[in-house]
Parts: sequence; C-alpha cells; structure tokens
Amino acid sequence: MTIRASLFRFFERTPNRTFLIYPVCTILFEYAVRSGTIVFVPWGLPLLAWGYLQYRLVGNYRVEQGGGGPGITVPPDRIVDHGFYAYTRNPMYLGHLIFMLGLAVTFWSLFALALFAANAIWFHRRVLDDEACLSARFGLKYADYQARVKRWIPGLL
Repeated sequence: MTIRASLFRFFERTPNRTFLIYPVCTILFEYAVRSGTIVFVPWGLPLLAWGYLQYRLVGNYRVEQGGGGPGITVPPDRIVDHGFYAYTRNPMYLGHLIFMLGLAVTFWSLFALALFAANAIWFHRRVLDDEACLSARFGLKYADYQARVKRWIPGLL
C-alpha cells in the first residue's frame, strides 16, 4: 500500500476524522482566527468525554452482541435491540455528534459548530443508507425494530 493510499484510508475513516482531525483543525483554526489565543470552556469537556465513550463502548457492545465489524461495511449478523440500542437505533453515530457538539462548546467555536451541522446532515444520509442495507438483510425483524425505537433521540426523532 502506498503512502498516498494509507493517508486516504486514514482520512476516510469516520472515527479518525471526528476524534482526531476535527479537534486538531478546530484548535488550529481558532488559534489562527483569534490571533494566537484559544478560548477554552471547561463545561464542554463532559460532552467530549460522553461522545467519545458512547462511540467506543456502544461500538464494542454492537460487535460483541451483533457480530460483523465496527462499521456497516461488515454488517452485523443479528439485530442488536437491547442496551443502548433499545433507546436509539444509532448510538454510535450519536456519540460522534455529541463529541462534535462538545468540541464547539469547549473551544467556543463557530468552525466546530459548522462541522457539527455538516456532519449531522452527513450522518443522517449515512443512516438512511445503513437502514436500507439492514432492511434488505433482516426484513420484517428490522422493520419491527424501526417501529419500536427512534432513529436518533429517544422518544423524539
């Protein structure tokens, strides 16, 4: 594998973008825009921790309970509809978004808020594609799960 292909693969992976690239870009952007200073709001840190831990723990849980890979490229062998998945169908993606919201709050950054908004749209489109794959794979069992559990926020969306 060439260096270029390795770099492309690194940047292509959603967790690398969310948890490494976006924070570095946010800090660099804010440092440049604010003439060498950084605004730091500590009450954003719980959102960063929550989002990252939710992504990691729920991802491990999904692989253990449902099989497949950590992403949809290797789909699960069975539907996981318990644990976090009893409340929202996409807790891993939600973890990404919570982290990005925490990034915007922690650095009081409009740049990070724009990243959050753009990624919310991107994740929603990705979810629609994932749902089509899971519907084709699991049929009525997945349709029943969709009817019982909200896509994003328990009881709301």
